[in-house]
Amino acid sequence: MGSDGRLGQDIALGAVSAAEAAAIAAYRLAGRGDEKAADQAAVDAMRTALNALAIDGEIVIGEGERDEAPMLYIGEKVGMGGPKIAIALDPLEGTTLTAKNMANACAVLAMAPEGGLLNAPDVYMDKLAIGPGFEPGLVDLDRSPAENAKALAKAKGVSVEDLTVCVLDRPRHADIIASLRGVGVRLYLISDGDVAGVIHTTDPATGIDMYVGQGGAPEGVLAAAALKCVGGQFQGRLVFRNDDERARGRRWGISDLDKKYALNELVRGHAIFAATGVTDGAMLDGVKIDARGTHTHSIVMNSSDRIVRTIRSTFPPKG
Repeated sequence: MGSDGRLGQDIALGAVSAAEAAAIAAYRLAGRGDEKAADQAAVDAMRTALNALAIDGEIVIGEGERDEAPMLYIGEKVGMGGPKIAIALDPLEGTTLTAKNMANACAVLAMAPEGGLLNAPDVYMDKLAIGPGFEPGLVDLDRSPAENAKALAKAKGVSVEDLTVCVLDRPRHADIIASLRGVGVRLYLISDGDVAGVIHTTDPATGIDMYVGQGGAPEGVLAAAALKCVGGQFQGRLVFRNDDERARGRRWGISDLDKKYALNELVRGHAIFAATGVTDGAMLDGVKIDARGTHTHSIVMNSSDRIVRTIRSTFPPKG
């Protein structure tokens, strides 16, 4: 890691190796209907890979608090020693997708220098994301989804009917869906995996122009790291549904419970984001196994240079 906080390619490749290991382990249980087993396999594999890296890492967003998770809990230390790195991860983004062998499951993680990632409590977050290339403030959580869609369409020089917006298909999003459909937007509804939904906005090839909706706050920070790496835009606001959640937020140092977080408040300084497909998706191919070995498809992004690298790896058969 450089003196200016830039993360080197050795750390980026280490992040990819951890994502690959988790994806391969999860894929071996794809379609078997056991979400917990697939998740545990991914967790174990990612933990082993992280502990082999030359970093002094700390999980700041993981599988839950220490009493709730046997592996990769928040506050757990990983690595063999080296630069101090904050890590946000989801070893299996899309446990249900994997159990049913459905599209868009992946293994994801983000890394930043110590203190570089918001330590978000395990509550919901309202999220809004668009890809790179637009004026700051083009979209805003305080505007309606329809207003944001119109602003984005104008900036792109297209009709609003030509936009595709990704939304998690949940009853709580009925008003968002109605607002967008009311102006003629094409919706891409997903059943699970809103990290993948957000990162789709980083790649024009996916056809996803904007993501909007409410999902997990830890996943929001993870996805924000991807947007940070490509120069996209992301806003988030924590959602506290009851007194217990508000108390949890205060325990985690959140004093302004209504704060709207800008991208640079969620991910401070430089960051790396890596993801490997478990099942085939709009952005990543899933794991494939044949006579030549095990094949993976990954992306790694580094905010230091804003280069997005696509990596295809083949692991030879064991034995």
